[in-house]
Parts: sequence; structure tokens; C-alpha cells
Amino acid sequence: MISMVSLAIRYLFSRKRQSLFTLLGIFLGAGGFVVISGFFLGFRFFFIDNLVNNSAHIFIQARQEFLEPHSLDESFFKNETKHVFWKSIPAGEKDYHRIESPQGWYERLDSDPKIEAYSPQLVVPALFSKGGSPIAAGFTGCLPEKQARVNTVAANMVEGKFSDIGGGGNRIIVGQELLKRLGAKIFENVMVTVGVGKQTPFQIVGTFDSGNKRSDLQAYGPLADVQRANHTLNLINEIDVRLFDYEQSSTKATTWSALSSETIESWDQRNSSIFTMFALQAMMRNIIVFVIMLVAGFGIYNVLMMTVSQKMKDIAILQAMGYESWEIRLLFLFQGFLLGVVGALLGLIAGFFICQYLQTLPFGGRPGATRPPGHLTIELTMGIYLQASLLSMMSALIASYLPARAAAKFTPIEIIRGGAV
Repeated sequence: MISMVSLAIRYLFSRKRQSLFTLLGIFLGAGGFVVISGFFLGFRFFFIDNLVNNSAHIFIQARQEFLEPHSLDESFFKNETKHVFWKSIPAGEKDYHRIESPQGWYERLDSDPKIEAYSPQLVVPALFSKGGSPIAAGFTGCLPEKQARVNTVAANMVEGKFSDIGGGGNRIIVGQELLKRLGAKIFENVMVTVGVGKQTPFQIVGTFDSGNKRSDLQAYGPLADVQRANHTLNLINEIDVRLFDYEQSSTKATTWSALSSETIESWDQRNSSIFTMFALQAMMRNIIVFVIMLVAGFGIYNVLMMTVSQKMKDIAILQAMGYESWEIRLLFLFQGFLLGVVGALLGLIAGFFICQYLQTLPFGGRPGATRPPGHLTIELTMGIYLQASLLSMMSALIASYLPARAAAKFTPIEIIRGGAV
């Protein structure tokens, strides 16, 4: 076996340039797989982590139903609906802007050991103004001690504390983007118009910066004050829920949907289009790695076929010395295996250090943001390195099979007579 190993290495060094380029192909394939996979998977985990940690896991909202052509027949014409024909067919959403039995939901959530926290809310569109044109933004009425446990708005505070709105008195927390558009400052009053109600003054007691302009174009206030401004006392239209294990969100949401008429979505159901993007990323990653490995495989095939054609006399001598066909085949397979192992090892090392460098690059900041940028998230799990190693060695062995088979099928007599040439 030792003589076979030394002979295989000698054959590879007999064509140094071709062997080097083939090794480079395997090296790029393995290193590229590590870097590309680490980047794509790291971005995916970064995005999911932000979705999971920055917001609730399950959203329970007032049910949504839409009018059908004859939905209002019974309401307007009672028993005389047989010959009702609408000139303008009823359309639009039915007026279900509340959760029908919030107390029932509270009892269910309190008794479920999988629930970490929940927050009842009244979420309404509003117009905010301070001497200028009104700015449309979302307005969320909540209980601050509960809201702070289901999303990261309390952790993203720039000025003031989220709990400052807990005392009532028409005090609100606004996002940095809304504060900028209003041209307002902390402790100034702004006028808020909710629904068909009149303008109500609210005092800004704090600001937050989530890193997302759309998320920062909203405000939070005490639940009772928002209900009063909206003329809907004791009404809520959303309950945000946080689980101890976010991976159970979809199952829990589906189960609750079967038991309730409310609209219930988990964080992954609400962002299903994002997971489609992740699937496309995975496909693109696999295509890139496949092309690199295919090129490297052709390089191995080319080197070994040329070695076979040049070493015919050596092969004949080996066979005359008593080497079996399977040993000749093993000799050339071992050459491909050596190229795969060395190329994969070098590629994994290079890929690891490139990933370490990429993790130092700033990522996630934006001009004028109050929060400092983070860094690229690169996945460095052992599974990526195992996959890269297996792909490299498999491509090397597959590309080595045909040359090895060709080298083993000739007899010494055929080679000496030149029949194999």
C-alpha cells in the first residue's frame, strides 16, 4: 500500500502544472462553498433572529370577512330576499374591528405553559400634527409592562423610558422617523386625530429607533387613552403573543385558528414571502457550488486521463509484476482522492479565515441612525465544513473513476503491442 501511495504521488508530480490547476479548482470549490453557505445561512439566521426577537411570535387580530353579492339581503329585506337584485353589488370588508371575546383569550393564554407573554392592543391609523401638515402613522394603545415583553420597543429607546407612558395622561412614545417628520422634540405636545374623533393633545415623553424607517413611523400610548381618543372604550383589535419556543409558532397559530373566528398568524406565516427568497438563495448557492465542482471534476478527469495515456508502459510493467486490475484502478482513484482531500483541506482553512474576516465588517447601519451598525453574521457550523469536504471528495472520486477504469482494462500484451495507444 505504501508503494501505491508513493507511486500515485509521483504520477501527480509528473504533471505539476495540471495537478496544481486541478487542486486549485477543488480549493476554490470547497472554500467557495464555505464562504457562500456561511454568508447566506448567516444572513438567514440574522433575519430570522431579528424577526423573532424584535416582534411577537403570534398575532391575534380581529377577524376579516368580506361582503358577498347577497350578504346584506337578509339585513335590509328580511324574509323577502328571493327577488333582490342590487344595482351596485355590496363589497368591501365587514365591520369586525374588535376581538369579540378578549377575556376568553386572556384565560387561554394565562393557562398555556408555552406562552411567555402577551399584550392586548388597540392598533389604529392616526394623523399626527404639530403646526404643519398632518403625518399619517400607526398608533398603538398598549399596556407598557406587557408590551415590553413581546417586542423590543422598550430595548430600542433612545430618549426616555417606555414605562413612562404607563401613568396615563395622554403621554406617548414615538419613533425617530415620526419625530423627524413632525419636527418635534421631547416633552412637546402634538395633536393626534384618531378615526372620526376630534384632535387630542398628546405629550411626547420618549423616542425609539428600531433601525427600520417603516417601524419607526408609529407611536405607542396607554391603551385606555388610545381607546378614549378613538371613542372605543374597552375595545381591542389585536393581541400579540410571545412563546418560549418560537419554532412552535406556526403549529400553535394553526391550532388556534381552528378554534376561533379571529385572524391568527404566526411570524413565519406573516413573512412567508421572505422564506421563498431564502429558498431561491439556497438554489443559487447550490448552482454556484455545482458549477465550481464540475469544472474541478473535469480538471481531475483531464489530468488522470493524460497520466493514463502517458504511463501505459508503467501500467504494463506493474501488471507483469503481479498487480491486479483492481489495484491499478485503485492507484488512479487514489490520485483523485489525494487531490480532493488536499484541495478540500486547503479550501476549508481559507474559507474559515475569510468568514472570520467577513464577521468584522460593519452591517445594518444607516446614515443618521442613532443606533450603531452591527456586523455581518456568518454561519460557522460544522455541517457546512462536512458538506464542503464530502462534495470535494465525491467530485474528485467520480471524476477519477473513468480514467481508473480505462487504466485497468488493458492487458500487458495489448499495451506492448501498442493496441492501447
